[in-house]
Amino acid sequence: MAQYIYEYKNWPEFTWDEGQISVILGKVRHLQGKVFGQMSGLGFLLKEETMLSTLTLDVLKSSEIEGEILNYEQVRSSIARRLGLEYAGIVHVDKNVEGVVEMMLDATQRYASPLDHERIFGWHAALFPTGWSGMHRIDAGRYRDGEMQVVSGPMGREKVHFQAPSPKVVRDEMDAFLAWFNQVSNIDGVLKAAIAHFWFIIIHPFDDGNGRIARAMSDLLLARSEESSQRFYSLSNQILSEKKMYYQTLQKVQHSSGDITEWLDWFLNCLYRALVNTEETLKRVLQKADFWNEHKETVLNSRQRLMLNKLLDGFDGKLKSSKWAKITKCSADTALRDIKDLIEKGILQQEESGGRSTHYELIPRWNTP
Repeated sequence: MAQYIYEYKNWPEFTWDEGQISVILGKVRHLQGKVFGQMSGLGFLLKEETMLSTLTLDVLKSSEIEGEILNYEQVRSSIARRLGLEYAGIVHVDKNVEGVVEMMLDATQRYASPLDHERIFGWHAALFPTGWSGMHRIDAGRYRDGEMQVVSGPMGREKVHFQAPSPKVVRDEMDAFLAWFNQVSNIDGVLKAAIAHFWFIIIHPFDDGNGRIARAMSDLLLARSEESSQRFYSLSNQILSEKKMYYQTLQKVQHSSGDITEWLDWFLNCLYRALVNTEETLKRVLQKADFWNEHKETVLNSRQRLMLNKLLDGFDGKLKSSKWAKITKCSADTALRDIKDLIEKGILQQEESGGRSTHYELIPRWNTP
């Protein structure tokens, strides 16, 4: 079996090819500046809306990478409440959702605060409020005291992807990691986010939740690199869409003797693509703003406003009157009246696909995929 990176004498002295990394790092830095420039031109409410959408996406996708699907409305509502933002859809929020949101906001809104053992324990405890991960009891809020392997495959034919350092050295490893994390160095902040992500994953200090905490650390360092708690792009969303390469690259570089160029190259390119995709999100936010600006004098009831916001945010599935009634908690007749009123006002139209049941959509001008 090939040696792991932490088994080499020079661990944790990482090296990389500056020439290979500098071009993509320059592109990332340029695009970061461009995105922030575009955002600073937005009005206050639009900025809030973009940030709320981005943080919601980040929380949802970081959990989805681990196979956990959280409820969109709960995540969005929890973030809005904690940031003191206006949000119509205040809903009941599960404990585990509150925990993930708490960790993400602590990382991004308090990016300038030092990271220490206690703060990380707080994140971990927030991720596992019941002390259980699925069917397994775990040590929430403290480092693992058992061996840790990342495995896949059926019982008896498991494939070991990674063997983490012994639990005996975890505290010392984390001491060294945190000392580096908090010190002011001449390493570019974006590069530091990539190194921290990899280093923490290798230590694998917890029974579970290491991936989500590593991504929160990256978000913290990216916020630090921008000197801003305002989040306008989601790295986790991009990692999810490139999940296979994410794990493949980690698996390959974990056997390196210290050179992590391949990991840094992948991370920076992934971040670059996340920034490119942000322009799409911005387009939707601007469109939503234009819509409400145009309809500021239009008489609409609270049910119609709620459903229009859902449609403008990208409604999942087909909109039928029965769905309208269920979401807005009204009768079928009221739902149909609401919809017909919006058709008369030139906001909704009946979908042309026909079929046995009638579906509705925003008129083409507002209906971007």
